[in-house]
Amino acid sequence: MLDVETMEAAYWSHRGPAPLMASSHRHDDLEMNLVLEGHLDYRFGGAPVSVHAGEIALFWGWTPHQLVGDGTGTGEFRWVHIPLAEVLAWGLPDHDLGAMLLNRPVVVPTAAAGRDVESMLGSWQRDFADDGAEIIANLEAQALVRRLLRHHRDAVDLRPGGGHGTADAMHRVIDMVRFVVDRFREPIEVADVAAAAHLHPHYAMSVFRQDVGTTIVEYLTRCRVAEAQRLLATTSMTTSEIAHAAGFGSQSSFYVHFTRACGTAPGAYRARAR
Repeated sequence: MLDVETMEAAYWSHRGPAPLMASSHRHDDLEMNLVLEGHLDYRFGGAPVSVHAGEIALFWGWTPHQLVGDGTGTGEFRWVHIPLAEVLAWGLPDHDLGAMLLNRPVVVPTAAAGRDVESMLGSWQRDFADDGAEIIANLEAQALVRRLLRHHRDAVDLRPGGGHGTADAMHRVIDMVRFVVDRFREPIEVADVAAAAHLHPHYAMSVFRQDVGTTIVEYLTRCRVAEAQRLLATTSMTTSEIAHAAGFGSQSSFYVHFTRACGTAPGAYRARAR
């Protein structure tokens, strides 16, 4: 996709004004945006979305999104990223996980958390910088996300004709996402991913793209690229070993996909990351 920057998945937290974006970006994380003052204006997969003071937005960052305004130019916000692979390990109910995998944010009043969310997110910023404390932030994040999504679920169910007519399709999409996250290192194909959700491959591809905003192949490749990024930054494995460990069929395929996704060759990425 043109003019979309791909960022590495990682734990991250920050407080400050809104950094307006010249183009869209994406990343394989759960993103939380807490609006303390002002409001945030996004283009989300091309559609406008606003988040106001006293609200917190949750969304899967793989959908291309661009921050285009903050209301007054003097707003104050908190930003948090948590890798999707970690979020999937929380075992969230399919309805809740599905809500975050859609192509629009879940926007919830901060008061629904029943906690001082701003202080909690501030402590995560310190915890994410401390390997020993990261697990504490992760546990708190899971509890907070569960509370916020429960509020969202209750609000949806109370609307006239509440609930989602595509619950079964979303359940199957989640089965496919989990299968890819668990098995991307293996030589799997679209048919294998579709079989995990008991769907015909053509229908699986259509449902996956409609609900996730990307194709099965693109998502599988992104998981492999993210693993290669991690191995390049944290190990001394050769690029050939990393290509195999991350699930690429060949070193040439690894080089092409990695360079296209990251804008730089594997060797240059490793030099920059160290």
